[in-house]
Amino acid sequence: MKQVKLPVLATLLVSPMAFAQDVDTSNWKCEYCPFEDGYRGDYDVGATGVSDDSAYFGNATGYDESGAYANVDGDGSYKSDNQQVEWFIEDLGLDSRVVTLDGGKQGRYGYSFGWSELPYRRFITTSTVHTDAGNATLNLPSDWVRAPLTSGMAALGSSLVPQAIESDRQALELGGFFNATKNLGIRADYRRLANDGVRIRGGAGFTNAAQLAGPFEHVTDEVELGIRYGGNKAFVDLSFYLSDFQNEYQALTWQNPFTTGAGAETSAMAQAPDNQFQQVRLSGGYSFPEWRTVISATAAVGEIEQTAAFLPYTTNPNISADALPRSNLGGSVDTSNIHVSLNSRPFKRARLRLNYRYDERDNQTPIETYNRVIVDSILSGDLQTNVPYSYERNRFEVIGDYDLLKTLRISGGYERRELDRDFLEVNSQEEDIGYGRLRWRPTAALEIDGRYGTARRDIGEYNTDIAIAAGQNPILRKYNLAYRFREFGELRASWSPAETPIALSFTALLAEDNYTRSELGLLSGEENSYTFDFSWFMTPKASLYFNAGVEALESEQAGSALSGPADWLASNDDEFTSFGAGLIVNDIADKFDLRLNVLTSSGESKINIDSLNGADQFPNLETDLNRVNLELVYRRSETMDFTFNASYQQFETADWQLSGVTPNAVPLLLSLGAEPYDEDTFIVGIGVRFHRAPK
Repeated sequence: MKQVKLPVLATLLVSPMAFAQDVDTSNWKCEYCPFEDGYRGDYDVGATGVSDDSAYFGNATGYDESGAYANVDGDGSYKSDNQQVEWFIEDLGLDSRVVTLDGGKQGRYGYSFGWSELPYRRFITTSTVHTDAGNATLNLPSDWVRAPLTSGMAALGSSLVPQAIESDRQALELGGFFNATKNLGIRADYRRLANDGVRIRGGAGFTNAAQLAGPFEHVTDEVELGIRYGGNKAFVDLSFYLSDFQNEYQALTWQNPFTTGAGAETSAMAQAPDNQFQQVRLSGGYSFPEWRTVISATAAVGEIEQTAAFLPYTTNPNISADALPRSNLGGSVDTSNIHVSLNSRPFKRARLRLNYRYDERDNQTPIETYNRVIVDSILSGDLQTNVPYSYERNRFEVIGDYDLLKTLRISGGYERRELDRDFLEVNSQEEDIGYGRLRWRPTAALEIDGRYGTARRDIGEYNTDIAIAAGQNPILRKYNLAYRFREFGELRASWSPAETPIALSFTALLAEDNYTRSELGLLSGEENSYTFDFSWFMTPKASLYFNAGVEALESEQAGSALSGPADWLASNDDEFTSFGAGLIVNDIADKFDLRLNVLTSSGESKINIDSLNGADQFPNLETDLNRVNLELVYRRSETMDFTFNASYQQFETADWQLSGVTPNAVPLLLSLGAEPYDEDTFIVGIGVRFHRAPK
C-alpha cells in the first residue's frame, strides 16, 4: 500500500477512536501488486504496402503478394476482484494472424483460447501441365500427346499453368483447469492442427519421372485430460493423452505425361495414412526438506495404431498380381517410458542431479510377404517382407556442481546411453559422455564460462548379412550405426562494467567427430562457430549495438562406385556469416523515437570429390540476405502514437540444382521449373498506436 504519512500514523496511535472514522482510500495504490485493477491495452492499426511477390519474404509473414495490407496488433488485460483476463492479437489482417485469450481466478480456475495461422511459401515460380492441381486426381490436358522425352512433348509450352508450392497451417487451442480444493485440481486441453496446400511429389515411371504439384490436407486432433493432487511435500499427477491424425487424401492419382506401356498411363501413390496415438502417464514427486532433496518420477504407456486401407498392388489392368495378404497394415506399436530424477543440495556449496530414462518401442505389426510391382509397369516377381523395427533405450546421467570459491564454480557430468534394436545391421550400441565445466566471475563485470567433454560410441557386431540382403556394400558403415569418438568444447565470456555504458560478449563452440573404424561412409565431421556482441548505451536516450557470427561445418565421406573398397572421397565445407547493427534513439525533440537496424548474412557450400578418375567439384551453393529496417514513432499524446516503418530486403541464392532446370531441360524428367530465389522487396507501413492504462 502507499506509505501512510507520519501525522496520520501518530493520530491512529494516540486515538483508538480514529479506527472508527471513515478513511478515504480511493487514491491508495498497491506498489507490490503485479497488476492493477481496471483495463489496460495497447493497439496498433496500420496499413502496409509490399512492392513485389515474394516467396522467401512472404514465408511465415503473410506478405507474399505485392499490394496493400491492413493490419491490427495489440494486447490488453482486465483485472477485478482477483479475476483477470488477458488477450493478445498479432497480424490480424494477415495470413500469419495470432489471437490468444487467457483468464481466470488466481488459484481457483483458469481458461485459455488460442488461434494461429502460419503461411508456408516455398516456390512461386513453378508451373504444371496437370489440371486440377489442388485435387487428388491430376489429369493431363485433353490435347496432350505423350512422348518418350520432354523434347517431344508438343503441347508442353501451351499446357503449363502457374502453380505455387505453398501451404497454410491453422492451430486451435482450448484449455482450462479447476482446483476443487487447495490440493486437488483437474485440467483439460484440446488442440487441432490443420495443414493444407500443395507440395512437390515425385511420380516415377520405369525410365522417366515427373514432378507433381500434389495436394495435401492433414488434420491432427490432440486431447489431454489430467488430475493432480499435491501437498506441501508431495504431488501425484495422472493424465491421458490422445492424438488422432486424419489425411483427407489417402492417395494421389496422376496421369503419366511420358509414353508408357499399355495400362500404365495412370498411376496412384499412397499418402500419409490415418493413425492414432494414446498414452496414459503417471507422475509424482516428493520433497525431503531435511536433506534438501527432491525426487520425481514419470511412467507412461502408449499405443500407436495405423489401419488405413491398402491401395491395390497396381492400377494397371494388364498386370496380374496376387491378392494382397491383408487389407491393411494392422500397424501397432506399444511404447513405454520411465523417467526418474533426483535433485539434491547435500552441502551449502554442492548440488547434485541424477537422471534415469527408459524408452521402449515395441512394434507389434504383423509380418507379411508382399509382391513388388515396379511403377505400374512390371511385376518384378520379388517378394518383400515388412520389417517391424523395435528398440529399447536406457539413459543414465549424473551432474554435479561445487562452489570452490565465491567467484569460482566447478561442474562435471557423466552420461551413459545404451540402445538395443532389431532388424538392423547393429543390434546394440553404447555411448559414454563426460564433461567438465568451469565458471569464473572474478569481478561483478566479468564472467568466463568454459566446458570441455568427450563422447565415445561403441557398437556391437556389424551384421553384414543384413546389409547384403538390402543391396548395400558390406563394408559400408552408416554414420548412426558406426563407432564414433567426439570432442566438444564451449567458451563464453561477457564483460559489462557498471561504471561504463558498454557491454561485450563472446562465444565459441567447437565439436569434432571421428569415425576411425569406418572404411566406407562418413569419416569425420567438424563444427566451429563464433559469435560476438557489442552494446553501447551512448546516452540515457540513445544506444547502439553490433553483432557478428561465423559458423563452419566440414565433413569427409568415402564411397565406392563398384560396391568394393573406397574409390572416391568427398569433402563438404559449409560456411555461414552474419553481421547485424542497430541504433535506438528516444525522445528526439521530446516527441520522436527512432529504431534502425541492418542485417547481412551469407552462406556458401562447397563439395569436392576425389576419385580414381581425378578431382571434381560441384558448383558452389550460395545464399545472400540483406535487410534494412527503419521505424519512426511520433508520440502524439500519452494515449496515441503515430508510426512509420520502411524496410528493404534482398534475398538471392545460387543453386545449381535449380538453375536452368526448366520443365523440358532434362529429357527424362518433366519438372515444375522451380527457380533459385532472386528477390528485392520494399515494404512501407504507417499506423496509429493507442494506449489505455488503468485509471
